[in-house]
This record gives sequence, structure tokens and C-alpha cells, in this order.
Amino acid sequence: MEGSISKQFLRLILLVLTINMVINSSSATRPIAASKTSTDFIKKSCSSTTYPTLCFSSLANQASLIQTSPKLLAHAALNVTLSTAKTTSAMMVQLSKSSGMKTREVGAMQDCLEELSDSVYELRRSIAEMGQIDSSNYKLTMSDIQTWVSAALTDETTCSDDFDGKTKNGKVVRERILNISHLTSNALALINRYASLDHA
Repeated sequence: MEGSISKQFLRLILLVLTINMVINSSSATRPIAASKTSTDFIKKSCSSTTYPTLCFSSLANQASLIQTSPKLLAHAALNVTLSTAKTTSAMMVQLSKSSGMKTREVGAMQDCLEELSDSVYELRRSIAEMGQIDSSNYKLTMSDIQTWVSAALTDETTCSDDFDGKTKNGKVVRERILNISHLTSNALALINRYASLDHA
């Protein structure tokens, strides 16, 4: 009887220890909660962009990573824009293969995909350069990034202008491209703000 009780007690201890380990390991892998300071920093920074609501909604979930860094904020804005551009590009490729599209729409879609491809390339270059910035090359690198992001915005605007939005496909594509151009505009504003800071 005594041996049976000690076995049950041992099992209970093992169960408690196992539960404790599971709780500790899950809390260790849980992402750091965003502080009010970092969320407020993003909101305040976004208020100087052309599309502040979109800016905040697209970046708020990265507040714990951004914290209060203007550089990380600009970098995150570029990453969000690139990800959205790639997703939209893939959607357009699928859409261009669907039947029932007018000849003019197919042509506009192909032109737009080329513009979007250029935009993705320019955003990628900007992100790569953002990761290479140091005090010795700061001004030149920031100037290059501003040029590439501006070029990406021009490509996206040209792309959206090709669609009048009168057809269902045209409307979908135009809305998606406008969303990318708004994200790019916001990213450029945050990059310009970061560039204007004293980095001496």
C-alpha cells in the first residue's frame, strides 16, 4: 500500500514538473509584448505620412521589433511594401491567365507586371542598402535609397494609371496597386524622416 502511494506521489510530482516545463517553454518563445511607448512612436511617426491610418495599421504589429528606432521603422515599412508588392504581382499573374479578360486588359496587365517587377527590384535594393548603412557612407546610401523608393513609387503610379477601374478585373488590380503605392509613399516619408536626423 505504501509503495503504491509513493508511486502515485512520484507520478504527481512528474506531472507537475512537466506542466511547469511546458508553461515555461511557451512563455520563453512568446514574442515580447509591444510597449505603449513603441506603439505611440509608430503612431506619431505615421502622422507625418500621406496615409497615416494605413501606415499605422501596416506597422503596429511589428512594434516590439521597431521599438523607438526611426531606422527600424523605415526598414519595416520597406519590408511590408515589398511583401505586398510580391503578393499583388503573384495575384496578377494568376489573373492574367484567367479567361474572359479583354485584349486591352491583358496588355495593361502585362505592362503593369513589368512596372511592378521593376518596383520590387528597387524595393529589394533599398532594403539591402538599408542593412548596410554606417556612418562612413550614410549620406550617399540614404540618397540612393530615396532615389530607388521614389522610382518604385513612379513605377506603381504608371501601373495604376493603365487601369480605368471600369471592369471587375481592372478595379481589383487598380485597388491593389494603389494600396502598394500608398505603402511606398509612406515608406518614403519615413525614410526621408530618418535621413533628416542628425547622424554625426
